[in-house]
Amino acid sequence: MSDEREQFSRRLSEAMRAAGYEPRPAVLFRLFNASYRGRSVSVQTASRWLGGRAMPEQDKLRVLARLFGVEPHVLRYGSDNRIAESRLPWPSVGVREREVIDAFLALPPKRRALVGELVRTLGER
Repeated sequence: MSDEREQFSRRLSEAMRAAGYEPRPAVLFRLFNASYRGRSVSVQTASRWLGGRAMPEQDKLRVLARLFGVEPHVLRYGSDNRIAESRLPWPSVGVREREVIDAFLALPPKRRALVGELVRTLGER
């Protein structure tokens, strides 16, 4: 098992626990396939991700990160390897919108995922 895959496995397990899920292949399999729009993965694939024997492709990594309320790059590389982003002000965002964003960020991961899905659905045309 490579160190990189082992570290990813640890971060994935921690993200699942933090989101209130037991880090088991069957749980990951069910959650992932319920959210992924592509070809479903097997329980064995979920087991390899959690066991540090494989890394998901980028599209799958994004789904995992969204499911467990973490940034994809943090799930993939860890928080120590984050590239700093500049924080530009949002000139078109008023006080009310900032309050809504702050309230959203204060939600637990499961509720944030639910609200995110609702917003994405409302934004589809």
